[in-house]
Amino acid sequence: MRIRATIAVSATAAALLLTAPPSQAAVGHAKPARCTEKALVLRAKAMPGDPSVVRVSVTNRGARACVVDRVPTVTFGDLDGAALPVPAGGSGTYRLGAGKTAYGAVRTIADPADPEARRVDAITVAASASQWGRAFTAAQLGTGSEVRVWEPVTTWWQPTATAADRALGVG
Repeated sequence: MRIRATIAVSATAAALLLTAPPSQAAVGHAKPARCTEKALVLRAKAMPGDPSVVRVSVTNRGARACVVDRVPTVTFGDLDGAALPVPAGGSGTYRLGAGKTAYGAVRTIADPADPEARRVDAITVAASASQWGRAFTAAQLGTGSEVRVWEPVTTWWQPTATAADRALGVG
């Protein structure tokens, strides 16, 4: 008896969906589009007392949710390469609701006294690798006249600044 009822209900639901005009048909959950660069506000500031850690954030000032890359793209002056993600992971996206902010943390260098350290006058942060992002000078970051860099790492986007700090192992 249960099987027939299920089949009857399923057949009825299918008939309704097939005969409904497209504007009234059930629609699956559409994935949010990529965030446009103009809809985003990027911020970056060195952690007080530790200029080797830079806190970054991205805010979606658009009217709809959108997605950015799972990991912020952080580059350093004219040096090649970008900060590596911790934990390591493949590509993916992070959903950013309308008016919402995501947070990340970047360790530019493990030991500021390291003789291998490079020095740059700015870093650039982008929410997605396909975007230009925003450059922040060492003075704007609060690191003095330079940013020391050697084997930099960055967290994935996190829902809070505390979660980003914890992911990087600072606090």
